[in-house]
Amino acid sequence: MKKQLFTVTDLFLAFLAVLLISVSFYQTWLGLDQIFGGSSVIIALVLSLILLFLLWQIRLVKLRGGSATGLSWIYFFFAAFCFVANFNALYTRFMRTDIYTTELRDINEKFNDLETDVLSKLSYKYNKETTQNIEIKKKQLMEQIKDPGNKGIGTRAQALIRDIEKLTGQKVDLLAPVGNDYEDLAARMGNQIDNMISDLSPEERGIKTDINNAVLKWNKEIQSLLLRSQNEIDDMAQGQIDKSLTEYNKLGNRAHTILGDDKFKFTPSLSKTQEVGKIGYAFDHAIKNFGMFAFVVLAGCVLLDFGILIIILLMPTDPRNGNAGSVIGTKRVGKTLITK
Repeated sequence: MKKQLFTVTDLFLAFLAVLLISVSFYQTWLGLDQIFGGSSVIIALVLSLILLFLLWQIRLVKLRGGSATGLSWIYFFFAAFCFVANFNALYTRFMRTDIYTTELRDINEKFNDLETDVLSKLSYKYNKETTQNIEIKKKQLMEQIKDPGNKGIGTRAQALIRDIEKLTGQKVDLLAPVGNDYEDLAARMGNQIDNMISDLSPEERGIKTDINNAVLKWNKEIQSLLLRSQNEIDDMAQGQIDKSLTEYNKLGNRAHTILGDDKFKFTPSLSKTQEVGKIGYAFDHAIKNFGMFAFVVLAGCVLLDFGILIIILLMPTDPRNGNAGSVIGTKRVGKTLITK
């Protein structure tokens, strides 16, 4: 009498199951951490052990020729928790940088749109096209004055001033820096040009200047952050997003107060990335931005949690004895195979 415990097929399926469920265990741990904290490792371990046990039971039922439907539904119930946590962990990990950079670029656009919207509601001495051309030249002049390679009112700055004088028909006074403060000089030259082209109250002039400075500041800081490494972006982005949106909302609300509801309507913006890492956010973002990456993550999660189950259920059994070659729980007596 010879007793065999495992076939090569059994060993291969066991190895594959342990491998896939182990990876699923780790990703489930990460995915549930935002809900259960330190307890997530225990929950992930319990779920993984339940899945392994159910796979073993389903394999035995299949070998004995029974129906594995009930056990498969139980497996599906527990695996669904792992699937959700896995998707959250994997999607968030690989999409985090892209989510942050998209939000930062959107904030840049918000500041630019705010400036354009507010400027269009102010009263100017010139028509819209001329005013826009003067604004462009003014910004170029201010940047040129602060240019580290040629600070102050040099040849290029003087050429821009002449262009502004042609557009306005007015003389621009050449101001001098206080010490080496060229930031201050640029701001004073900008204010001078603003006064030349507009009929603004002190409050309107103030909000115009502050929005312009904020646009320059955040365009520079955000572009600088986007040039950093992926890890640095992931570490720093949320702080920059929160700070920039706080300033954006303050300026927008202030502009609304100054200009009035008839002229300017403003809706405060909230960070879209505060929820990054949370299960609901991962699925919501994936659905709204479904593409190849979301599909790959989805397929990977299906493989981790349901791949081995599908293999076991689809494996053919030997029609002569209801066995796919496994001898688990069988004994061989002489030349006759007797099933327990």
